[in-house]
Amino acid sequence: MLDSTLLDEEGYLLNLDDWSPELAHQLATQEAITLTDQHWEIIHLLRDFYHEFEVSPAMRPLTKAVSKKLGAEKGRSIYLMTLFPGSPPKLAAKIAGLPKPANCL
Repeated sequence: MLDSTLLDEEGYLLNLDDWSPELAHQLATQEAITLTDQHWEIIHLLRDFYHEFEVSPAMRPLTKAVSKKLGAEKGRSIYLMTLFPGSPPKLAAKIAGLPKPANCL
């Protein structure tokens, strides 16, 4: 059971240091997502991006970063939408234990 005191009102972690792979699975389950190796590629990429730039990327920088690191096919927004339906930057950041991207409503 996910400890709701760890999260803000939108479901993002309050303290980034509380993140763990187990917590990511719990957050994904809340979003009806079963994490696969493809999800983990994006989650790790997002966490690396955050550690480098100290910001969660919105869609355009996310697709650019994914394309650069994992290839053009995985850097397409349609691919990211299949993994993280709705808003890939917001949902992936939430599961990765990162703040909500600044440019996402």
